[in-house]
Amino acid sequence: MKRRDLIRHLVLHGCVLAREGSDHSIWENPVNGHRTAIPRHREVLDPTARAICRQLGVPDP
Repeated sequence: MKRRDLIRHLVLHGCVLAREGSDHSIWENPVNGHRTAIPRHREVLDPTARAICRQLGVPDP
């Protein structure tokens, strides 16, 4: 899955960018306060994208 598609999915479900790290972007779901890191690669593997969504408490893409 493309990173931009994953980010678009997270934004549609209310997640926001908390901060930028050196190798990862830290995203947060303000509803439940969960945070996770998203790697800065053009492609994010599908199992990784599903894990990110589960960690933030949003539906799988």
